[in-house]
Amino acid sequence: MFNVAVLRLKDIIKYLVGMVLLVVVVFMITNAFPAWKENSQKVKQEMKNKVETISKNSWLSCFEQALPVAASVNKEYSAVAKEDDIKEEKNILQEMLGTQIASIKAMEENNEPLGEVAKQEESDLSDIQVQQETQQTNEQTSNQQGILLAQEGLSTQVITQNPIAESFNVQYGNVKIKNQTSYTLTEEMMTPDITIENKNIVLFHTHSCESYTSSEAYPYTPTGTFRTTDLNFTVTRVGTELESQLKQYGYSVVHDTSYHDYPAYNGSYTRSLQTVENILKQTPSDIIIDLHRDAIGSRSDYAPIVKIGENDVAAQMMFVIGTNAGGLWHPNWNQNLKFAIKVQQKAEEMYPGLFKPIMLTTSRYNQHTGKYASIIEVGATGNTLEQCLTSMKYLAKVMSAIV
Repeated sequence: MFNVAVLRLKDIIKYLVGMVLLVVVVFMITNAFPAWKENSQKVKQEMKNKVETISKNSWLSCFEQALPVAASVNKEYSAVAKEDDIKEEKNILQEMLGTQIASIKAMEENNEPLGEVAKQEESDLSDIQVQQETQQTNEQTSNQQGILLAQEGLSTQVITQNPIAESFNVQYGNVKIKNQTSYTLTEEMMTPDITIENKNIVLFHTHSCESYTSSEAYPYTPTGTFRTTDLNFTVTRVGTELESQLKQYGYSVVHDTSYHDYPAYNGSYTRSLQTVENILKQTPSDIIIDLHRDAIGSRSDYAPIVKIGENDVAAQMMFVIGTNAGGLWHPNWNQNLKFAIKVQQKAEEMYPGLFKPIMLTTSRYNQHTGKYASIIEVGATGNTLEQCLTSMKYLAKVMSAIV
């Protein structure tokens, strides 16, 4: 039996069409390959160029380029910050004053009514501003004087204008004493044979508000007859100067600046006694000084002064020593007197006339609190504050020679 393959025309046509399509596709691919390769190279080159561009403008590169600018900006910022710090260090009150006063002036320029309260506010603010500026000046002056110590071997001359006659009835060597008690002072009672072992010094002010004649360097507004509650212009300020001077010589000083005569003058010594007793509980001391200003009547022209060297004009000082002659318990009064004589004896050697005669009284003046307690009156109502500050320089020098 024979196998016969039957070929249909339809199948042959399909086969031929498939072969033709295959040839066409292969031909197209073959012809397109060079163009594709060329395009591929172009794409690669473009990508390379973009990468280089991105690299050149990378964050690191930008930051490196920006560094000089950043440094410059940082420098400017530091300068501005420093200036701001300086501004912040200025007194806030002064800035507030400027704002308040400017506002008030603006209201006046616009013809707006300025009430009595606003006017008073402007006046008060101006007073505070003047007081603040004056205090800053005084502090600068104090700083300058505080480091200047007294020299020895200088000529001394009492040059008091309109003087009050000097009176005394006892004399020990070069020390004059005005004895207002009924006690007879013997040689033994006046001989300054004392040994000062405890060199702690207590300074305070029973009459804290006592002030002096206003001057160009130290102008102030009185709140009474030669009195002010502003302690920058009173005998309290003189105590601060003495404290500074004594510390230059190595002394331990406690200076109390409490008000004892304000708001009430009566009872001043009772309040100051409590202050001293509280201090002594913490700091045992032998030398206790109650610093005053001479309250000699109403003589505003009385200014006891002494010229020391070529340039210094100092207010004269005076020891006031209390006793038990008034009936109050006071076992230390003779020791107190010996201390005053010892100091004044040395002062007469170094700066003759720096002290007026010692005044010995019947009152106690809280001087029973220490072995060497005293009142020292610095100047009088006619003296200026600068003259009294100068006195402290020489008082400290004298004390350093004996204590």
